[in-house]
Amino acid sequence: MTGQMMTRTRIIAGVFGLGVAALAGVFGAWAALSTPTLVLEDFQAKETDGFPSNWDHESQRSHSKGRDAYKVQTEGGANFLSAKDAGQRIKKKKIDWDPKAYPVLTWRWRLQKAATGAEPLAAIYASLDTDLLFIPVFTKYVWSATKPEGTLTEGGMFSGSEIVVQSGTKAVGEWFEERVNVYEDFKRIHQHDPAAKAWGISIIAGPGVEIDFGPLVVSAAN
Repeated sequence: MTGQMMTRTRIIAGVFGLGVAALAGVFGAWAALSTPTLVLEDFQAKETDGFPSNWDHESQRSHSKGRDAYKVQTEGGANFLSAKDAGQRIKKKKIDWDPKAYPVLTWRWRLQKAATGAEPLAAIYASLDTDLLFIPVFTKYVWSATKPEGTLTEGGMFSGSEIVVQSGTKAVGEWFEERVNVYEDFKRIHQHDPAAKAWGISIIAGPGVEIDFGPLVVSAAN
């Protein structure tokens, strides 16, 4: 299925022209919804250098670069994660998340600068299971510079499947919301249910790319 267009359960991607201040209001609105929700990360906690608390680096060899690249910022009363020229992934594993009960993952991101040739620009990894070697099995939700939305690239033994949820580089400075049903995507791709407890989530921003990430929240399906 490499490179094919996928009809999936991504619900909507909306443009938030009100700026980052809208994050605070919308995030508060989630709490008021009758649909059960679980906050995976709201970027309220950070270490002294601004790196988000309870996150780890994919590679300890580039530990210092990762700490410089990912910083929690505050704008208009709302916290978000700013990534600048990262080129590496950070991950959060200690999450008590049942993906069957809370299958819909929602987040917001804002492209600030796109580097020529960077592909993907950024991605969110939802790791819902591990393989027999205890390596995380993930679906990678991508902001691509060139691939159209809905493109599915199936992964291999050591790489996860990739779904493009946002495409292009023209909408610099605008917040976009993504909502994906990670549970249904996992079942569709792997032909079996994920584990009862998810392994975790990861974030990556491409080299030379500047992009912001808002809170990551999961909810029950409507």
